[in-house]
Amino acid sequence: MKYSIGEFASILGVTADTLRLYEKHDIVRPMKDQHNNYRYFNDLDARNLLTSRWYRSMQIPLQDVAGLIKDAPCEQVVESIAAAGMQLEEEIRRSTLLLGKIQEIQAELAQVGASLYTCKMKQVPGMYRIQQTNKNHLLQKEDLKDTVQAWMELLPFTFYSFRVENKAGECICGLGDLEYSWGLGLLAEDQEKLGVCLNDGVEVLEPATCISAVIVSGHEDYLERGAFGFMLDYVKARNYKISGDISGKILFTERTNNGSKTYLEINIPVESDEGSALL
Repeated sequence: MKYSIGEFASILGVTADTLRLYEKHDIVRPMKDQHNNYRYFNDLDARNLLTSRWYRSMQIPLQDVAGLIKDAPCEQVVESIAAAGMQLEEEIRRSTLLLGKIQEIQAELAQVGASLYTCKMKQVPGMYRIQQTNKNHLLQKEDLKDTVQAWMELLPFTFYSFRVENKAGECICGLGDLEYSWGLGLLAEDQEKLGVCLNDGVEVLEPATCISAVIVSGHEDYLERGAFGFMLDYVKARNYKISGDISGKILFTERTNNGSKTYLEINIPVESDEGSALL
């Protein structure tokens, strides 16, 4: 029998647009009436369509499905289904990692109130970082463009971070302008889980015992020493020694009718005055 596109779509539970798409991939081959140019489908088209939909239900790409409909030895069918299964396993793995990261971010943000302008000791994990600014001015680094693009695809595993240089231990507590930069960061543990390749342009921040706190900054404010001066006072009062560069990240930006303010986590690496570890 032959069926019009509307009848055929209704019988098989698909849309006319789906039929046109499958016709484009040569999965179904309707006959054209020479008098009115109407297309008519037959029972063989129904079998091919149902078989192709079965393949597509396993997330096999439509282009591959078209190949299987035209020429499908048993081995090729088995290989295509196995490849679809492996692809789904990888998607599940990535989705599981994403769920874990979302839960981690949710738990972190739930503690913002308790951490606001409150110093506490924290073990900060290792991190990789791409420098993208000098202070607040964007840099053009041709050798890092591909890396930046790849890391942008890794959000929210990557995040916007800053690094304040502490050359010879003098810059942080001095009177001059801070030397700092912004850029994408990636925790070392996430880099390992995701299998992210690194290159020479990526900075390494080692794990450290830090004095940590959350501050609020104006959305367009520059990073200034006074913003975390209370943390420097805390370090000094306990005779700690700043043992490296200060780092941190944007937690989130709150936008209201009164303007925008950004919540920043700041981590100051410290050790005892005798140079021994604190944790």
